Amino acid sequence: MDLKEPPPARLSEKADPAVVKYDSEGSNDYAEGEVQNGKLSRGLKGRHMQMIAIGGSIGAGLFVGSGSALHSGGPGSVLIGFMIVGLMLLFTVQALGELAVLYPVNGAFFAYACRFLDESWGFAMGWDYALSWLTVLPFEITAAGITISYWRDDINIGVWIAVFLTILIVVQFFGVKGYGEVEFVLGLIKIVAVVGFIIFGIVVDCGGVKSDPRGYIGAHYWHDPGAFNNGFKGFASVFVTAAFAFGGTELVGLAAAEAADPRKSLPTATKQVFWRITTFYVLSLFIVGLILPSDNKELLGASGANTKASPFVLAIQAAGVKGLPSVFNAVITISVLSVANSCTYGSTRTMQALGIRGMGPRFLTYIDSQGRPLWCVVIQILFGLLAFINEASTGSTVFTWLLSLSGLSYFFVWGSICLSHIRFRQGWKAQGHTLDELPYRAQFGVAGSWMGFGLCCIALVATFYVSLFPIGSPAAAENFFENYLAALIVIALYLGWKAYTRGKGGLFVRTSEMDLMSGMRAFDLDPLDDAAPRKKSIANLPTRVVRSFV
Repeated sequence: MDLKEPPPARLSEKADPAVVKYDSEGSNDYAEGEVQNGKLSRGLKGRHMQMIAIGGSIGAGLFVGSGSALHSGGPGSVLIGFMIVGLMLLFTVQALGELAVLYPVNGAFFAYACRFLDESWGFAMGWDYALSWLTVLPFEITAAGITISYWRDDINIGVWIAVFLTILIVVQFFGVKGYGEVEFVLGLIKIVAVVGFIIFGIVVDCGGVKSDPRGYIGAHYWHDPGAFNNGFKGFASVFVTAAFAFGGTELVGLAAAEAADPRKSLPTATKQVFWRITTFYVLSLFIVGLILPSDNKELLGASGANTKASPFVLAIQAAGVKGLPSVFNAVITISVLSVANSCTYGSTRTMQALGIRGMGPRFLTYIDSQGRPLWCVVIQILFGLLAFINEASTGSTVFTWLLSLSGLSYFFVWGSICLSHIRFRQGWKAQGHTLDELPYRAQFGVAGSWMGFGLCCIALVATFYVSLFPIGSPAAAENFFENYLAALIVIALYLGWKAYTRGKGGLFVRTSEMDLMSGMRAFDLDPLDDAAPRKKSIANLPTRVVRSFV
């Protein structure tokens, strides 16, 4: 038997552990033996995967959108809300890491949902995820253009939209390597900027900036104007902002199909999500809440890419440091372009995988000789042209509705990943496999996935409440659909595919019928050197704690 390419197993067939060996070179990127014009390039190295996990999606959601959450909920609500969503992501990415190492297939999220949950739900998750990235791209390109107005408001934004869209097109010529290198460089800049801001904020809070007339601040703003604004509604309003800010963390799993050695790079990348959550989100926003009052009137405009209302920029301006606001505005520009680059990657790979599974047009499956899903890239670029809608008087209204398609999408995707992991473990056990056969296991196990799924449900309920009863205004259908339209889209996609397939497969995939072999990248049961079990003792406790996160 050729150990590098094990034959596809029947749905009820159990794998023979004796013939399962790891091979970083061989895998089936195409479900069910589809013949393609080319293959996705496995050009992402470990450093690319780590940077995608750490700083891949840090953008306008954190640097600008967090300002509206600070104003509506207060620093306490922002801190707790982002910690809850961050904890949710920690569980989710660990579950995704286990699945992606074993099954580094294209279209990871929806493919796992199809395999372990239900085909119709997988269809809904796939297209909802693709649509969310398709609609976010024109927003991010527009955001990048708006940031330039911080320096030059005499140049029409359409000029900058054209420039940034051209840059994005050029990056696509270099395929997945271009994406990886761009994310590595831009991600590094973002990380340095956030760490620099945290240090700066600590100095400001302690009264160490001579140009700041406030002197020592401490926790003054947590008492006046207060840590919590607008009660529970203010707290519930933070979740959508947090989801948008954290959105893209799951891209590390999507990139597994194009990773040179997912068994080595994915576990490291998923563990580093802990540092990303605690340092780049929770800690930085805690510092912002200390040195910027939540009743600052400028925060009312903290939406989109209005960098003049960015809580980070406003905090620097309040300290009276000249020149530094411009530097951070440049960081926001870079961050927004980085997310735009991620939009293209996330949508194109998902659409291509949907086409392969017969859930999308056949032409989406085409991959050129350089490993690029060509027609998917063309579709994404065409959606990027929607950025020019800003030239119309109704542009902002159109964008509000476009972004409503992606507002809740992340909660559905993250919840589906956790539930897929739970069902996978049930199927793995039911078909006679043991945990020792897994090349990588989620650190928090099934319990972590249950917690992640539960937190997703809580966030959806809280968002539903604040959408139905908004802050400072009576209940209105328009406000509800602007915040909760994504949920209705998901339900419509699910029911539509269920009707189209006439209920094929029932309501869920039975554990005995789960396909545990297709798309599996074979692995060696001998553990990696850095994964070998170590004898636990008090002496090596500090080492074990550190190694669990790096």
